Amino acid sequence: MIFDLLLAPVIAPISGMNWIASKILEQAEPHLDDKENLKKALLALQLAFDMGDMPEAEFEEQEEALLLAIQAMEDAERAEAESLS
Repeated sequence: MIFDLLLAPVIAPISGMNWIASKILEQAEPHLDDKENLKKALLALQLAFDMGDMPEAEFEEQEEALLLAIQAMEDAERAEAESLS
């Protein structure tokens, strides 16, 4: 107990930074998961097209939608990073 009190001025800021980092990670993880899921969907779409399960017009339409969604997420991340700096 006394040892904790003596080290509090040194350990408290480190603990605080650790808490802040974990909160930032909690906020970032859903965005990373969404983007990762979009990339997986794009890969599955490409595989379906390569296997001949889908016509080219449908593939191109769905590919464009996925690429636009990924680009929008990257733009939003970039804008958020710029607003924080």
